[in-house]
Amino acid sequence: MEKIYFVGINGIGMSGLAKIMKCQGYDVVGADLARNYVTEELESLGITVYPEHKACQMQGRDSLIASSAIHSDNPEFQYAKQHNIPLMKRGELLATLLNNKVGIAVAGTHGKTTTSSMMSAVMLSLDPTIVVGGILPEIGSNAKVGMGEYFIAEADESDNSFLFMKPKYAVVTNIEEDHLETHGNLENIEKSFRQFVEQTERKVLVCTDCANVRTVFSESEKIMTYGMDYEANIMAKNVEIVNGKTSFEVLIQGESQGRFYISIPGKHNILNSLPVIYFSLLFGVPKEEIQDKLLHFRGSKRRYDVLYWDQENNRKIIDDYAHHPTEIQATLKGVKSIEKGKIIGIFQPHRYSRVHFLLERFAHCFEGLDELILLPIYSAGEQNESGVSEKDIAKIIPTIPVTCIESKERVVERIMEETREDNHIFIFMGAGDISKLAHEVADRLQK
Repeated sequence: MEKIYFVGINGIGMSGLAKIMKCQGYDVVGADLARNYVTEELESLGITVYPEHKACQMQGRDSLIASSAIHSDNPEFQYAKQHNIPLMKRGELLATLLNNKVGIAVAGTHGKTTTSSMMSAVMLSLDPTIVVGGILPEIGSNAKVGMGEYFIAEADESDNSFLFMKPKYAVVTNIEEDHLETHGNLENIEKSFRQFVEQTERKVLVCTDCANVRTVFSESEKIMTYGMDYEANIMAKNVEIVNGKTSFEVLIQGESQGRFYISIPGKHNILNSLPVIYFSLLFGVPKEEIQDKLLHFRGSKRRYDVLYWDQENNRKIIDDYAHHPTEIQATLKGVKSIEKGKIIGIFQPHRYSRVHFLLERFAHCFEGLDELILLPIYSAGEQNESGVSEKDIAKIIPTIPVTCIESKERVVERIMEETREDNHIFIFMGAGDISKLAHEVADRLQK
C-alpha cells in the first residue's frame, strides 16, 4: 500500500490515520468538503487535501480508505470499484495497525476519547503510538507515531468496526443504547461488546458503575472491574473537591495506591482515570509521574474546553462534545460541581435518528442548567425520515426555560448581550458544527 487516498480525510478519526500513514512513509492524499482545524496540520505534513470529491483525483492511487459516513455514490469510491483498487474501512486500517503492536483499545458508548487521551498523556514517557478522537494538547494532535511497543486507540462501536480489533488490553467504559440506526437494539450492542472482549487477548477493565456492563460481564481471569458505587477490583474512594480540583484515593484489590488529583470536573472523569492509573502502573510508569500527569491533564479539544474566561467578572465560554443524554447529564453535573453563577447551555442535537430513538431521555438530562438554547438538529448526512426536530426536545423538558433559535447569528447576538452581566457560564454542547459557534463567541469576547 504505497499511495493511499482518504475519503473524508478531515474527520477526526480519518485524519489521525492519515497522519500515521504519512509518518510511516506512505504517499497520502485525501478529499473532504469541510475544511476544519485539522486540515492545516495535514497540509503541513505534505498531505494534499482536495476540497471536493472527484474521480480523477484517484488516478495513480493504490488503495482507498473510507469512513463509515461515505456513501457508495461517492465518485472516488465508484472509481476504486471500477478499477479494482482495494477498499478499506477506516476501522479496518486502525485495527491492522493496532493488532501489530501491544494494542490498548478503549471502548464504550461514552468516555472513549477522554479515557484514551488521558491514558496517552500519562503514558507518554513510554513513547506509544496514539490515535484518539480529539486533539491532545500534550502532542498538539490526535495522532502520534511512537517508537515504543504500545498502541493506544479508541474502539468505535458505532459501526461495529471495533470488531476488527484484537487488542492485547482493553477498556469498556459503559454500554448504552446509541447508534440504533446501525444496531437496532441494546441486545445487539451488548452482543458486539461481548465479542470485542472475547477478542481481547490479555486483560479487560470494565466499569461496573454502568448497569448494562454489570449485566453483560462478570469478573474472570481476563476481566477486572473498576468503579465507585459498586464493589470492584479497582475503586475510587474518599472523593474531595478543593479549589476546582478533584482528589480521590485509589484502591487496587483492596490495597491503597494513595491519592490522585484531576483538574477536569465530574464523577465520570474520576471513573475515566481508573483504568489509566491501573494500566500505567502495570506498564511501569512511576506512581509520582502518573499523579503529576493526571493533575495537569486538561482534557482533549472539545472535552470541557474552556475557550474564554473573564476571571474578574466570572464569565466563561466552554466547548464540549456531549451529545448523548448520558454524556450531557454527566457533563452538567461536573459543571455544577465547580462553576458558580448562571449556567446557560447551548445544545445542537446530533443526528435525526438519535433524537428519534432517545427522545424521552432528553427530558431530564439538562438538569443543572438555568437556561437552555436549542439549535436545529445537525443531520450528519442523515435524512429526516421520522420528521423529528429540536422542538420535540423543547416540549418535553419540564423545569428549565428553553428557547429554540434557528439562526446561529441570532444565538451569537443573544450571548453577546448576556455576557454583559457578571457570573454567566455558557456551555456549548454537541457533536456537529456547534464548536465553530463557541469559538466565534469566544473570539468576539477576546476582542
